[in-house]
Amino acid sequence: MADEVPIPAEVLKGLKAVRATGRTNMLDRPAVASIALELGFVDAAFWLDDKTNHKTYAQGIFKGFTACGEQGRTEEENPTP
Repeated sequence: MADEVPIPAEVLKGLKAVRATGRTNMLDRPAVASIALELGFVDAAFWLDDKTNHKTYAQGIFKGFTACGEQGRTEEENPTP
């Protein structure tokens, strides 16, 4: 989907793991961060706690997320070798 919000691939991995547990509503960002940390997704937990990412997370909850590489390109634009 073209409107999806790009986030780092490791963060997306953590968000998917938290969602799969069914332990919290994904709108509860602090709970998502806490569960991500419990599951060992440190990058996701720190990303969620960083205030500069709060708006991006909120947008992604409603539009969906896509993984991006280190330079901010989506995986489609930055394929893995």
